[in-house]
Amino acid sequence: MISAVVFASIIPMYHTDHHTLFGKDVPELNQFVLQGVDEVQKSAIDGGGYFIGVKADPPESPIGFPVCIFGKPLLNPPRTTSYCSGASYAAFIKAVEESMEGRGDELTPEIIEAMRMQEPDGSRREDMVKLWGWWNADGPGSLYALTMYTSMGDRIKPSEAVAGDFCNINWVKGPGHSVVFLQWEQTADGKPGMRFWSSQKSTNGLGDAVVPLSSISGYVFTRYTNPGAIFAFDPLKTFERVKVEYDLPTAFAKSR
Repeated sequence: MISAVVFASIIPMYHTDHHTLFGKDVPELNQFVLQGVDEVQKSAIDGGGYFIGVKADPPESPIGFPVCIFGKPLLNPPRTTSYCSGASYAAFIKAVEESMEGRGDELTPEIIEAMRMQEPDGSRREDMVKLWGWWNADGPGSLYALTMYTSMGDRIKPSEAVAGDFCNINWVKGPGHSVVFLQWEQTADGKPGMRFWSSQKSTNGLGDAVVPLSSISGYVFTRYTNPGAIFAFDPLKTFERVKVEYDLPTAFAKSR
């Protein structure tokens, strides 16, 4: 494990060194996710602003820069701000592009359409509609998207989590959170904690955050493991939201 004491004291809130700092000895696809985190952070090195407002005009933007895959547009942002699932999804898209190994021309228009973060007319793509809609759904969105919709990933245990895994958090107080896990780390006051990257109010958008495990009621970790599934999944697949049992951080904290 990387020295949490050193990291807690020297890593700034905003940086583009996630791959360098956290990418050693993690799976290659996780390295691509961390590279994606760095690319997304470069779009707003100071965070860029955090905003959630489904009924706002102009509408909220998942991420504050145009998102494309192999030049095909997935998002024309109506704002320069971001929110959590938009940040983690943008890093995922960057990882997918990196892992395609020149096979971008094999992506059908139907698959690309399923990856879009907004409707073609610029309106909001609703929850549980295609890949982004499941990623953005309430609850363990990255799990729904990667294991149930596309089969591009697998759920893993918290004890197996490494940098570049995706995580959906349930807070003790407040709504959930979609993040890219970085490492287990003590908080500034010495409590068991977790470092992650996402977009959140505390970092005014994109940035690293460290939170105590005591603030989390449960979490679900999902790892990007199967790039080839992107060519095989059914973009028109529909399914009902299922109840997912979250892992409890208290048990893991006591076992560390």
